[in-house]
Amino acid sequence: MLFRQLFDSTSSTYTYVLASRVGGEALIIDPVRDQLEQYLKVIEELDLKLVHAIDTHTHADHIIALGDLRDITHCTTIMGELSQAHCVSQHVHEDEVVRVDGIELRAIYTPGHTDESFSFVLNPNAPQAVFTGDVLLIRGSGRTDFQGGDAHRSWDSIVNKLFRLPDMTTLYPAHDYKGWTASSIGEEKHFNPRLAGKTESEYVDIMNNLHLPNPKMMDVAIPANLACGQPPTL
Repeated sequence: MLFRQLFDSTSSTYTYVLASRVGGEALIIDPVRDQLEQYLKVIEELDLKLVHAIDTHTHADHIIALGDLRDITHCTTIMGELSQAHCVSQHVHEDEVVRVDGIELRAIYTPGHTDESFSFVLNPNAPQAVFTGDVLLIRGSGRTDFQGGDAHRSWDSIVNKLFRLPDMTTLYPAHDYKGWTASSIGEEKHFNPRLAGKTESEYVDIMNNLHLPNPKMMDVAIPANLACGQPPTL
């Protein structure tokens, strides 16, 4: 399988390109508009046909590239069934499988960071990796204080859904702020300081007392991203 992990340094966002082979069909997860030229270069140089562009949730810290990629490559734009983004062409539901050229991703509804967040499990019959968006990060978890976030639902999504994947499942989040590129479900069970050895009430107390400032681009990014990164049509 062809796998590329790309990084936007401004928002510390990871984007993932997956294809079964050079010259084959591909999908992209959580693309950032500022890195559009980089994605198009990868697609061109590897002779890929982009079939699906997926966002795990409505991002608040950057503008997404779904709309641009759709217009340029004619790919299908995909988000979870509760997404309010009006230009999404396919809404996935719990346990739906997204397929492209031998690659399979199972959608898992994992609210908590936002109320419409989904994660995606690679090779669901024998999980190899999971793309968690912001709900579960490397040695952390996504904030739960806006966009319908809820610390109790975050705990449930992580502990009762993601942590039930095999321990060796590689974890690929949408963000990392310390330079880590990947983890595993087993590592996060044992070493994530917000979760390891914690009860649900302890986790909720941690999340409710982070006192983080709002993302700098929040007021611009959310409206733009509800239009898939493009100005809403009148």
